[in-house]
Amino acid sequence: MPMLRHLSIRNVVLIEALELELGPGLSVLTGETGAGKSILLDALGMALGARGAASLVRSGAAQAAVTASFELPAEHPVFALLAEHDIEVEEPGQLMLSRVQKADGGSRARIDGQPVPVSLLREVGRRLVEIHGQHEARALMDEARHGALLDAFAGLEEQRAEVAALWRAWREREKALAALREELAQAEREREWLEHVVAELEELAPQPGEEEELAARRAQMMHAEQFAEAISAMRAALLEGGGPVAGRISGALRRLERQREQAGGLFDEVCEAFDRVLVELAEAERLLDDAAAALEYDPAELEKVEERLFALREIARKHRVQPDELPGLLQKLSGQLQALAEGGAQTAALEQEVAAARDAYMQAARALSAARQQAAEELAARVMAELPPLKLEHARFIVRVAADEANAGPAGLDEVAFLVSTNPGVPAGPLGKIASGGELSRFMLALKVVLADCSSAPVLIFDEIDTGVGGAVAAAMGERLKRLAESGLQVLAVTHSPQVAARADQQMRIFKEVVAGSEGEETHTRLQVLDDASRLEEIARMLSAHDITEEARAQAARLLEGEGG
Repeated sequence: MPMLRHLSIRNVVLIEALELELGPGLSVLTGETGAGKSILLDALGMALGARGAASLVRSGAAQAAVTASFELPAEHPVFALLAEHDIEVEEPGQLMLSRVQKADGGSRARIDGQPVPVSLLREVGRRLVEIHGQHEARALMDEARHGALLDAFAGLEEQRAEVAALWRAWREREKALAALREELAQAEREREWLEHVVAELEELAPQPGEEEELAARRAQMMHAEQFAEAISAMRAALLEGGGPVAGRISGALRRLERQREQAGGLFDEVCEAFDRVLVELAEAERLLDDAAAALEYDPAELEKVEERLFALREIARKHRVQPDELPGLLQKLSGQLQALAEGGAQTAALEQEVAAARDAYMQAARALSAARQQAAEELAARVMAELPPLKLEHARFIVRVAADEANAGPAGLDEVAFLVSTNPGVPAGPLGKIASGGELSRFMLALKVVLADCSSAPVLIFDEIDTGVGGAVAAAMGERLKRLAESGLQVLAVTHSPQVAARADQQMRIFKEVVAGSEGEETHTRLQVLDDASRLEEIARMLSAHDITEEARAQAARLLEGEGG
């Protein structure tokens, strides 16, 4: 069972050091007014990412520190959230949130010992613990969250997700249509320029790599005279000595060949080497002739190459691209002209897709709206059944589902609102505006009991929601807190009500103690986990206006046995 297992507090206001072990079920904190129950909740809030303040640091201390340790199933969504932020949890199923608040105002947050932003600590804390008080039922007063609560109650999350997916598909098609229309409008504005540029490029017909080839050919022709002189010099070298080098070598080689047999192998390798020389020399002379032939060109060819090369470079500069990018530019601009020609058909096709996507969304959204209408009646009836024992028998709870296509969005077409009327004849209105603080806390508890399976956090904390009530109402509130705990949630209640305290699985007492300090007397807040005997005394104290009487002890015993209230 997921739960808050341990809370460690150091140097928070009047708390010097406090260790709190919690178990499953319903735990209550009791104690006289001003004993420090709110300090303990403020400290827990720090560990959950609430706003810190230097005023929380105990006088004389450099810093306050709070650590909250949780036991959670390995599949709890909070671990996926941490993985998204690259936070590695050392021990699956265990999670430790900690916060240090310095006296100078600085603050540090950690999750499993790893530094994190306070915003992430707050997000993790929100998924683990809900704190409710008379003036802290924000989720129930926030109409923006009522739709999600209704869907969770009715098990409509899959339908809601489907509607959201269809909404995104519709919006994506609409965006694509808008983009196409803008593209076509822009192209239409530039049609004349496009036609001129495409015609100009088509006439030039640039080819990939052409500029480099032309530049190389131009350089070759421009240096042809120097190249020809070098070739002539090589030819002259081959003719030095009164004849072609090859002829002279060939004649000398024949003389060696005639003496080869008598030389007993002495001239074999020499003859073979000169044979190879003659072959290579013949190849070199052929290549030299080819090079000379390549240098023969018509002067008009140089003019033609230069004209083509300069035309490519000029149009590339004009369009601020490299010459090799001209074929791609032609393809792109031709495509824009083609899109203009086919724009009407593309627009019509996309308009049909938009209409189909809208129809699919509307069909799913209307089905979700119908399911919500039905679920709203069931939710209202379930909550109404919880109200009479809470002395709200004349109150009405209404779940209003108002469908309007103007509200179309990822959550559907509906505006969902929880409305109440606390007295007959009084029009229903929003929870926060109609109900008083005490009434709001009772409505909140009734809703929480009905929506127990939909709780976004496994730990619920109720801070003095029973203030101002007693007797049967307090007993009814205690019963509902117990039911919440039995539904699989861990519940912690700060209470002044003996009827609530008597329903707890674990009871702790907060009290103040004056002790001798280094600079005189100091007041510290302490916590005591109550055993059966001390619990009887504490509930008797809560029942007594002044001194604890035997009658109060007897009444406390009856409450603990489930008989009083």
